[in-house]
Amino acid sequence: MPEPVDKVSIQLKVNGKPYAVSVEPRMLLVELLREELDLTGTHVGCDTTYCGACTVLMNGATVKSCTMFAVQADGAEIQTVEGLEKDGQLHPIQKAFGDSYGLQCGYCTPGLMLSTLQLITKNHEPSETEIRKAIAGNTCRCTGYQNIFKAIRLAGHNLKGA
Repeated sequence: MPEPVDKVSIQLKVNGKPYAVSVEPRMLLVELLREELDLTGTHVGCDTTYCGACTVLMNGATVKSCTMFAVQADGAEIQTVEGLEKDGQLHPIQKAFGDSYGLQCGYCTPGLMLSTLQLITKNHEPSETEIRKAIAGNTCRCTGYQNIFKAIRLAGHNLKGA
């Protein structure tokens, strides 16, 4: 029987809310989000960073939470897909994905939306090349990506006008 592992105390903000939690050093960030904080919008698809379904923002930059330890997020600000919506109102990215039919099964959508947020926060009018580069770490198995590209362009346009 393995020996028990001492837990480590960490503090982080998730979607603007502060948390102080004790985690095993080997707990993955995606496990903390899904199992401890009940934020199940972050998905586990491959456990190898290939698919990007686990993508979240950490201090404004995309990270793959399935291969990152929760202790590495100590002191960080994490944003998940649940943090996009405010006061019952969809974020322009969420609305654009719906309006453009940029999703089908929805499994990859949270990661794509957060990759989109990182991109259009800096550039409201990305080129197709910039869009392709920004979402290169996210795999969609259902679509041909054309409606995802439309959604990203629409989200940038909507944020620019807001």
